[in-house]
Amino acid sequence: MLSLSKDHPPIHLPKKHLFSEEHPHHSRRTSETITPNTDKTSHLKTNTAKTFQVAPTCCFLCYLRFSNHKKHRKMARITKGILGGFSGKVGTIVGANWRGQDIIRSIPKPSSRPPSEKQLLQQNKFKLVISFLQPLRNIQSRYFGSGSGSKSRVNMAASYTISEAVLVTADVPSLVYNKILITKGDLTGFQNVTASAQSGNQISLSWEDNSLQGNASIADSISIVCYGEELGRFEIFESVALRPDLSVDVTLPADCNGKAMEVYAFISNEMQISASTSFYLGQLQII
Repeated sequence: MLSLSKDHPPIHLPKKHLFSEEHPHHSRRTSETITPNTDKTSHLKTNTAKTFQVAPTCCFLCYLRFSNHKKHRKMARITKGILGGFSGKVGTIVGANWRGQDIIRSIPKPSSRPPSEKQLLQQNKFKLVISFLQPLRNIQSRYFGSGSGSKSRVNMAASYTISEAVLVTADVPSLVYNKILITKGDLTGFQNVTASAQSGNQISLSWEDNSLQGNASIADSISIVCYGEELGRFEIFESVALRPDLSVDVTLPADCNGKAMEVYAFISNEMQISASTSFYLGQLQII
């Protein structure tokens, strides 16, 4: 029985209605008795006799909508647990870290609708950037951004690259190498750094000593990152020199000979917890 006010006649609900065991939204409710609550500002309550107290009709409808909404939620946050957060698929759920929080969610159902042109372009940009940055994950997980907030450093690197270093021509995305950042930080960077190709598949790097500037230190180390588009791979040389050394030579593999390489360099501190923003040194033809 549903009563909305003292003067309104009672409304009888059939047993197979909203609060019966057969109703999908209220499988645990078996009582159909509803009594009014004269205080219209109170919230929904349930007493020990499974009797609902409701105010105006709108509150009753809101309750039903809220129950229906809770049923269809597909993501939950893990706050505590003996195993903590996890990553990957387990049965019909997937564990992941989203914006700094461990979550579980149901496996999404594949859509039968084909993606729009805009969605397809965004998917292609994402695939391009993630594939390109994958070999840099170890570097960027330490040296890209501040590491605070809900976004991981790797995610920040991907977001930056997609928004700032991708050019779309005739719906085909491509990377803009002089806008790509390998690292992003507040450590004092290079002063007058240059790079040149030397015989024997070598790249020679030189710079001026600025160990006394800002937060620089004589213990800071130099790293070089090279990318060959034709080869589709990176050549990474971490901590190959110190800031006061002023120059360093690195040797690339033999199959890099004659290939064009995009060259980047960055500086990291002795504790390997902060770095400068990487510097793009241009494209060099390896000889």
